[in-house]
Order: sequence, then structure tokens, then C-alpha cells
Amino acid sequence: LSLYSSPARETKYVESPQTELEEGVSRLRHAMEPYTAWCQVQWVVTAALCSDFFSEGYEFLQKPPAGFYPRLGVIGFAGIIGLFLARGSKIKKLVYPAGLMGIATSMYYPQQAVAIAKVSGTQLYDWSLQGYIAVESLWKD
Repeated sequence: LSLYSSPARETKYVESPQTELEEGVSRLRHAMEPYTAWCQVQWVVTAALCSDFFSEGYEFLQKPPAGFYPRLGVIGFAGIIGLFLARGSKIKKLVYPAGLMGIATSMYYPQQAVAIAKVSGTQLYDWSLQGYIAVESLWKD
């Protein structure tokens, strides 16, 4: 207990006026609020999908099919050889490892490689056709 009595203080909170910068940030936050809410919803959905994907991958690696790890080793080794052969150009460093890993993967998984090649070929054809149409429309104008 205090030996002396203290005078009663009457405090009052006074909010300082907002600066121009604070007002601008406030307007920006209010304008962006619908978009940030949408991004938060998309983040929750994406996080759930990623969680499912990684949990399935973990389960797969716990009980892999027969011969999975040796195949994975050969495919990874092909990528390392690609990096070794791709000295010099940055383009080579992208193309050689990916190409050698793709070749090694297609040796072990031929049906999936054919399916991917068909889809990729169709997509490549569609993109080239769209590019041709765009260039042709620019040329005619």
C-alpha cells in the first residue's frame, strides 16, 4: 500500500489524425479486400490438395512397387550424366538432363510415355496453329 495518496488521473485517449499515406493504404486495402478474400479461399483449397498429394506420395514411397527404387536410381543417374555432358551452354544444362531422364523414364514406363507424347503432340500442334493464326492476322492487318 502506498503511504502517500496519489491524485486521481483522468486519462483520455486521443487518436492522432491519419496521414495521407495511411489514408491511401486504407483505401487500397478496402479496394483489394474482395481479391484477398478470394486468394485466401484458393489458398485453403490448394493447401488441402497439396496435403492430399503429399500424403499419397508418402504412402506410395512407404510401400513402393517392386523395382521402383532401382528404376528411380537409373532415371536420376541419367539426369546426372546429362548435367555432366551439358558443359557450357545454359540451354544444354536444361535440355540434356531433361532429355536423358525422359528417355530413361520412357524405357521403364512405355505406355505412359506414349500417352504423354500424344497429349504433348496435340498441344504443340494446337499452340503452333494458334501462333500461325495470330501471325497471319497481324500480317493481313
